[in-house]
Amino acid sequence: MGGAHNPEIANSIVANGIKTNYHDVGSGKPVLLIHGSGPGVTGWANWRLTIPVLAEHSRVIVPDMVGFGFTERPAGIRYGMDVWVEQAVGLLDALEIESADIVGNSFGGGLALALAIRHPKRVRKLVLMGSAGVQFTLTPGLDLAWGYEPSIANMRKLLDVFAYDRNLVTDELAELRYKASIQPGFQEAFSSMFPAPRQNGVNALASREEDIRALPHETLVIHGREDQIIPLSNSLTLANLISRSQLHVFGRCGHWTQIEHAARFNRLVSNFLTEN
Repeated sequence: MGGAHNPEIANSIVANGIKTNYHDVGSGKPVLLIHGSGPGVTGWANWRLTIPVLAEHSRVIVPDMVGFGFTERPAGIRYGMDVWVEQAVGLLDALEIESADIVGNSFGGGLALALAIRHPKRVRKLVLMGSAGVQFTLTPGLDLAWGYEPSIANMRKLLDVFAYDRNLVTDELAELRYKASIQPGFQEAFSSMFPAPRQNGVNALASREEDIRALPHETLVIHGREDQIIPLSNSLTLANLISRSQLHVFGRCGHWTQIEHAARFNRLVSNFLTEN
C-alpha cells in the first residue's frame, strides 16, 4: 500500500536507528502527537481529526512508534519504554527540534511522561489524554485490547468498549480497523508487546511517583469519564502529582476523547498550547 493510496503513510526518517513513518504538517512551535496502543493503530488513525486543527498554529509531527503502524520493525527488537523514548528523542534529533510540546494518548501518555522525566529539556508543555504512566489494576477493557485476536467480531467488541457513543461504532469502522490490524507484521508485533499476565504491561508503562511529582512542565490532563480502558483515577492521580497541571474530564465519553468530542478536545488543546 503506497502513500498515494493510504493516508496513514507519509514521510520516512531514521530515528535512533529505526526507519520511522511520520506525518509533518503545518508550521510554528513543534507538537509531537503520540498514539495509543490499540490493534492496527497508526499515528494518523489516532490523530486524524486533531492534526489539521493543531496545524493551523503549530508544526504537527505524528510518528508511528516502533511496533506499530508503518514504521520498520527491526528483527529481534525488544519492545519497551527505553526503545520508545529513544526513538521519540531520535526523531526530534533527526528533525533538528530542540524541544516540543508532547501530546500523548493512553500508551502514548505513559511514553510522554517517561520522555519528560528522562529528557526534561526536550519538552515544552505536556498533554496527557486517557493516560497510562501510573500504577493501576489492569481493566477488563485494556486486557481485551492487548489480548486482541484478529476478527471483525472481536474488533467490533473492542470498539464497543472504546467508545461511549455506540453510534460511532459502525460495521464499516469495525471492518476498517480489522483490516488495519491484519496488515503484514502488525499482529505479530502487537501480540508480542503486552503478553499475559498483562498487569506487567501496565507496570512497565508506569513512571515512579517521585519522578512525576518532580516534573516542572505545564501539563493538561484529559480523560473521558466513562473510559473503560484506562480508569479516570489515573488522571486524578496525575493531576494531583504534577504541580503545574490542570484537569479536564469529559462526561459521556469513553477512551476516544479526541474522536468522541473532537471539536471541544481540539479547542482545549489548542488554547493550552498557544497560551504563553
